[in-house]
Amino acid sequence: MEHDHEKNDAVGGDNDLSRNSITLTGAVAMGTGVMIGAGIFALTGQIAELAGPLFPLSFVAGAIVTALAAYSYIKMSNAWPSSGGIAMILQKAYGPGTVAASASLLMALSMVINESLVARTFATYALRPFGLEENTLLLSIGAVALIVFAYLVNAAGNRSVSGFSLIMSAVKIGGIALFAIAAIWASGFSGGAFAEPVGMQGAEAFVASVAFSILAFKGFTTITNSGGEIVDPHRNVGRTIMIAIGICVATYLLVAVAVGSSLTIDEIVEARDYSLAAAAGPALGDAGFYFTVVIALAATASGVIASVFAVSRMLTMLTDMKMIPHSHFGMSGSIRSHMLIYTVVVAGVLAVLFDLSRIASLGAFFYLVMDMLVHWGVFRHLRHEVGAKALILLVALAADAVVLAAFTAVKLQSDPSIVLYAIAGITAVFAAEHMFLRRNEADASQRHNHN
Repeated sequence: MEHDHEKNDAVGGDNDLSRNSITLTGAVAMGTGVMIGAGIFALTGQIAELAGPLFPLSFVAGAIVTALAAYSYIKMSNAWPSSGGIAMILQKAYGPGTVAASASLLMALSMVINESLVARTFATYALRPFGLEENTLLLSIGAVALIVFAYLVNAAGNRSVSGFSLIMSAVKIGGIALFAIAAIWASGFSGGAFAEPVGMQGAEAFVASVAFSILAFKGFTTITNSGGEIVDPHRNVGRTIMIAIGICVATYLLVAVAVGSSLTIDEIVEARDYSLAAAAGPALGDAGFYFTVVIALAATASGVIASVFAVSRMLTMLTDMKMIPHSHFGMSGSIRSHMLIYTVVVAGVLAVLFDLSRIASLGAFFYLVMDMLVHWGVFRHLRHEVGAKALILLVALAADAVVLAAFTAVKLQSDPSIVLYAIAGITAVFAAEHMFLRRNEADASQRHNHN
């Protein structure tokens, strides 16, 4: 009985709050919280660097690829909603073996990478008014401080996360829309990046930029991973995902046009870690600059909090399913509380060790590989059971493959070491999971023979 109680706590989170504690509105706020935190403030400059004057269209392409990808997750979540839902999808598709465990861990790692990306963006915007955004030590301290704050909010329980996400999402979406409309009004559509010529020689780089755009939308997986905690999940998980993607693509387009009308591509690239604040200056003056900084801090803070919430639950489910090793290192409390700590420690280390561009690139590689494994698994093993159309699954798989190939080709030219880091990381995950699961099987076999 005690064991069952512990198991329920591991999967669901807070015993009294976990089941059906997140409303449709709260779930949308949580999903958009992760997406807008990363998409606008961390990635706009890097997308513009690859896509040139066409960078607003990269967000549209990213939304299309994401909507195709969301089909697999929605079909699976409608059939089997659960906390840590992506791990559940992979286990049902591939069985409790190396592929499911490794892909699930890649998803979790891509989410932790996202936390460090957004935390470092938070620090960059916080330091920008003082001209200290190039100070590596202060950037690291600011990023880690936000990650610790996110831990404290999450440790307080689900309703704290949902309520905080709802308030912050309303503040930032309203603020971002206000910034974008004012900047477009001040600058018009004919200046900045949009006055520059568009050439077709950058087609491969444009496709590669979609890898970053997809990262800007991947927050919808936060909703999938919290499926078991959403009210009426069979109905609301799919609705939540599509509403969140719709809100985000509208917001991203507004901001991309505002930034592109205020700054040239060279100026956006130069200020790529704080491009919205840079765009606010010429368009709206000092008041616009400080307003944008405040909105950026709200957006990135809520993004990290929502991401920590989702990844800690996913890791809890992986532990409960015996797909990853677990050690409490002498700590008391539930497995979920341990996973919260592990999540923020790894995110903090990444935020200290890597710059924004490399963090984002690593996250893109991990996420796209995991996403392709989800689509292939649903196509091969589950499409009849969940009523999914084969053509949509294959188109989603092909779209991911094209974007991944283009992104890899571009990174091999500009930063080949990050491609090696990604390959090494993915290989290490599969190898470690294979050894862990084989050892588990051997231990189970020994216990069985002993009995």
